Amino acid sequence: MNSRLIFLLLGVVAAWIIALNTGRELAFSLAYLLTGIVVVSYFWAWNSVRGVTARRRTRSRRSQVGQYVEEQFEVTNHSFWPKLWLEIDDFSTLPWHSASRVVSAVRRNGTQRWLVKTLCMQRGRFQLGPVTLRSGDPLGIFRRERPLSGNGYIIVYPPTIEITSFAPSISELAGGEARHRRTYQVTSSVAGVRDYVTGDGFNRIHWPTTARLNRLMVKEFELDPTADVWIYLDLCRSAAATLPWSPPQPESPLFSARYRSRSQLELPPSTTEYGVTIAASLARYFILRNRAVGMNSRGRTREFVQSDRGERQLHKFFEALAVVEAAGELPFADLVATDGIRLNRNDTLLAITADADPGWVAALQMLQRRGVNSVAILLDATTFGSQRNYDRVQAGLLASGIPLYRIRRNDDLATALATPLQVESTH
Repeated sequence: MNSRLIFLLLGVVAAWIIALNTGRELAFSLAYLLTGIVVVSYFWAWNSVRGVTARRRTRSRRSQVGQYVEEQFEVTNHSFWPKLWLEIDDFSTLPWHSASRVVSAVRRNGTQRWLVKTLCMQRGRFQLGPVTLRSGDPLGIFRRERPLSGNGYIIVYPPTIEITSFAPSISELAGGEARHRRTYQVTSSVAGVRDYVTGDGFNRIHWPTTARLNRLMVKEFELDPTADVWIYLDLCRSAAATLPWSPPQPESPLFSARYRSRSQLELPPSTTEYGVTIAASLARYFILRNRAVGMNSRGRTREFVQSDRGERQLHKFFEALAVVEAAGELPFADLVATDGIRLNRNDTLLAITADADPGWVAALQMLQRRGVNSVAILLDATTFGSQRNYDRVQAGLLASGIPLYRIRRNDDLATALATPLQVESTH
């Protein structure tokens, strides 16, 4: 009960006491007036939120850091009485999503709409809604509120950088051994020729052999090479390093354009965020080049993406990386040693970690002896406020011939991922 209502009720009680004791007409008129104000205000407030519906439409339930989320809100008054003002209070968890609004003068059977555009600044899974409708009487004596149903979620993918080159290049990575198994798909691996049968496509006819044998001959194909690229992301709590940071408020279109520029992308000062961005960017880099890519990590839960190709696979990566956190207890060395044994010969493992323990280097060396190619991406936690010594890690990787990238805070990731440290050290 607000102070205005308490003051008015005391005034009503006092007016009736004076009117009943004095019997004067002026006192009774004042008592009737104050009582009428209370009653009319109450019923006005009671009716203010009745017959009102609110709807929200989200253009897409998936977005990416640096892109916009667009929501259209619609408030409709289905009652006979117009609404002087309606307050829409939104409880979405998406940062800087200012969807709350005060709507005025909604006429009978009238509708008001507005569009909310929010620049995504953080990856994650965020709640959209719920919405609470508030209103009251013109004097502000009574206030009514009504919760409106309609909750949803939006997934904000991590940002990616445009990687133009990655050493070792695609041509230098092992292609694997072909599966000697016939397939009806047209691939780049031709296994031989056979006689034409009804239903074979004309694009499969091998014309030189057909002309030589004087009968239709078609090509048979084998499946493409099976060597995959696996991204192992370290999400162990003890290996992560983070500096205090809060997302900046998008104040102007100029800020938005600068933030959306991938060449000037400002990442949170966290090894986890750098690792997630690098993992998403490398997955995009290899998938766009028709390589089969998979992912393995253990944070609060295990995030495992089976290797595959295509745009659908890229969305699987982004879905998984949008919600991962460095909350795991399994050291990265144990992850590589236990799960790396499932990798096939000539597969390529991309290890992304900030761990200074050389145990994961030894695990990569064991996989290397089995024919699994390895690439190490070392996130330098000393630039993220942590005191660590990477000398043994770096020496072990370079001595084993494992390509090493050392990523520091505020590095241009596209440039840092273009040339490994091993190549630089040979000049």
